[in-house]
This record gives sequence, C-alpha cells and structure tokens, in this order.
Amino acid sequence: MKAHRKLVFICTGSDCKKSGAKSLCNELKAELGHGSLKGTCQLIKTKCMDRCKSAPVAILDDHFFKKAKATHLLEKIKLSQK
Repeated sequence: MKAHRKLVFICTGSDCKKSGAKSLCNELKAELGHGSLKGTCQLIKTKCMDRCKSAPVAILDDHFFKKAKATHLLEKIKLSQK
C-alpha cells in the first residue's frame, strides 16, 4: 500500500520572503522532522504565487493560507491525519 504524504507548498517570492516565508519553512521543517508527523508531509518551496498582498502564502489540501503561520498550518496537518 502506498504511503500518503501531504504536500505543503510555500511561496518563496520576494514579498513572501520579506514577510517571513523563510522562517515559516524552517519552523515547519523542524516540527515535521520528528514525532508523529515525521514523514507525513513534504515541503515544497515555490516561486511567486501572485498573492503578494497576503504574504506569506502556503497551500495545503487545495486551500490557500494567507499570512500563513506555522502553528496554524501544523494544526490543519494534525487534524487531517486523524
């Protein structure tokens, strides 16, 4: 049986970088690298998603997250694992 991994896309365009996309990626990578979430998600850094006024932007399960926070994304990932 195939392992099911969530894909988390994070915009790393210039406005998102200025708004904290790099720290968002680092926080998510640290949290997703251990414990019960290890191996459940793959972080994918993208170029500009053209949602610059809502930076930083992330996509999880076909949903855009404007002004994304690591804590909010982790909550959604944990809820989807149940």
